[in-house]
Amino acid sequence: MKFVCYADWSELPASVDQLFALTEKESLFFSRTWFENLHKHGFGDDQTLLLACVVDGEKVVALLPLMQTGGEHAYPVKHLYTSLYTLLIEYSGNRQILACLIEGLRALPLHSLQLEPVAENDLSLHELEQTMTSYGYTCHRYFSFYNWYHRTNGESFSDYLAARPSRVRNTVGRKQRKLKREQDYRIELFTKGHLDQALADYRAVYDASWKANEVFEPFVEGLAKNLSESGWLRLAILYINNHPAAAQFWFVAHGKASIFKLVYDEAWKRYSPGTILLAYLMEQVIDRDKVEEIDFLTGNDAYKQDWMSQRRQRWRLSCIDNNPQTARGINPISALRVKLKSLKEKVYNR
Repeated sequence: MKFVCYADWSELPASVDQLFALTEKESLFFSRTWFENLHKHGFGDDQTLLLACVVDGEKVVALLPLMQTGGEHAYPVKHLYTSLYTLLIEYSGNRQILACLIEGLRALPLHSLQLEPVAENDLSLHELEQTMTSYGYTCHRYFSFYNWYHRTNGESFSDYLAARPSRVRNTVGRKQRKLKREQDYRIELFTKGHLDQALADYRAVYDASWKANEVFEPFVEGLAKNLSESGWLRLAILYINNHPAAAQFWFVAHGKASIFKLVYDEAWKRYSPGTILLAYLMEQVIDRDKVEEIDFLTGNDAYKQDWMSQRRQRWRLSCIDNNPQTARGINPISALRVKLKSLKEKVYNR
């Protein structure tokens, strides 16, 4: 068993796909699709990639995706739109893997790790935290944000809607009838194919909305195209008189639906097109996709409570090495490059 730190996704052994196939079942944010799109469209030139791995033979059994922007501090490979992060590990509770990982990290010129956003009940990170503490790190957790979600428990969409507050049910029914009575409207769902037009319509709605211009447009569009290849994309657009009036970007993978982006044209606000579209996609993921969980991802907005039933917290895990091995008085980036080069040859046996 050895520690290896790679500097690019293309350097990872092919066996890492087995690890991603396992971890993506927990969250799409743990998938290779997410990380590679982030690196391609959301990574700065001043950021150094640190793909800290434990390899057993030819098999990658753990991966902690990190980045560094200078100094002796490492941060998660994440984006403004990242809603969950973790240590990707094949065997939860394997102290040998964790010890190998931490010994390898301590050989790098790093003084601290900041990992976020993480789930409160993430067993892998709890075990990582305990092991790091045993190696002399001081670890603390800090609140990051709330996350609203709903577990379907086999219910139908009719059951789900009946359990929503009366103002939600009334708004959905009343606005649907009003829109149908006064305008010609339709909803189209894009999962595969015709994405160029769908994304153009999504951009048109975004530009006409209350939101600022999408500064991460390449990231969002790249993600949509990558998700469509796996059948995970749910991009719905509501058209009024053939003009895009509302758009929502969800993804569905391994029994979980995630509500990623919501937007509508304020010119049609009187019809509540966002609410109509949200109800449409709820029916889609509950009755057709048969998901077990619906996740509103980031934020504690009041309206999310109307559509979800439970709330949980996301945290930041901060770990500082009290006895850092980093050499002082040298450029940390230069030292890092030397270490990365040497670690490709050096094996940490346990």
